[in-house]
Amino acid sequence: MEQMLGDLDLAMFLFLAISGFIAAFIDASVGGGGLISTPALLALGLPVPMALGTNKLAASMGALASFLSFWRAGKISRKMALSFMPISAIGSALGAYVVYLLPEALMKNIIVTLLVIVAIYTYQRKDWGDTGTISKLGLGALLGSAAMALGLGFYDGFFGPGTGSFLIFGFLFLGFDFVTAAGNAKALNFASGIGALASFAYSGSVIWSYGLLMGIFMIAGALAGSRLAIRKGAAYVRPLYLLVTIVLIGKQVYEILFK
Repeated sequence: MEQMLGDLDLAMFLFLAISGFIAAFIDASVGGGGLISTPALLALGLPVPMALGTNKLAASMGALASFLSFWRAGKISRKMALSFMPISAIGSALGAYVVYLLPEALMKNIIVTLLVIVAIYTYQRKDWGDTGTISKLGLGALLGSAAMALGLGFYDGFFGPGTGSFLIFGFLFLGFDFVTAAGNAKALNFASGIGALASFAYSGSVIWSYGLLMGIFMIAGALAGSRLAIRKGAAYVRPLYLLVTIVLIGKQVYEILFK
C-alpha cells in the first residue's frame, strides 16, 4: 500500500478520503455521489476520461458495500435485481465504449428536462413511496424494467449524472417503497459501474492507486449511508432524494449556461 500511494501527499490523501466518504454516504441512499467524487478527481488535475474511469473504480467499491447492506436487510427485490443486473452491466459497458460519439450538450439538455419532471412529480406525490404497492410484476412491467436497466446502464457508462435518481424513480413508478427502490437502484448501479469500469480499464483510463484509496473510504461511507436509510425509511430518503435531484438540476443548468 505504501508503495502504491507513494505519489500521494497527506493533503491529497485526506482530500480523496473525505470526498470519497461523503460521496458514498449520499450515493448509498439516493444516488448522486458522482456530484462530489468526480469533481474531486477533476480538481486533482486528471483528464476527464481518467477522472471518469477512476471514479468508476471507487464508486463500484462503494456501490458493492451498499448493495450488500440493502441485500442483507431484505430491501432488494432479489429475483428481479439478479435478473436485470447483467443487462445493466452490458448497457454500461456499451455506454462507456461510445462515450465520445454522442454530443454532451444534447445529453445535458435532455437530462435537465427529465430531472425537472422527476422532481416535480415526486414532490407532488406527497405519500409516494411510503409503502410498497407491488405484489408481482406483469410482463409489461418486466419488459419495461429490462429496458430501464439497459437504457440507464448505457447512460451511466456514457454520461452518468442522475442515474441513481432515475433508477429510484423507475422503481417507485413500479410500486416499490422508497427504501426498496433505493436498494434495487443500488443493485443495478453496482452492475452498471462494473460494466463501465471494464471498458475504462480496457482503454487504460483508470488510475488504480487513486481509485482504490477513494474506494476504501467509499465502502465506509456506503455502509453508513445505507444503514441510515434502512433505519430511517422513507421519511429520510424522500427529502434527501428531492434535495439531490434539485442539486443535479442546478449543476446541469449551470454547465449549460456558463461552460
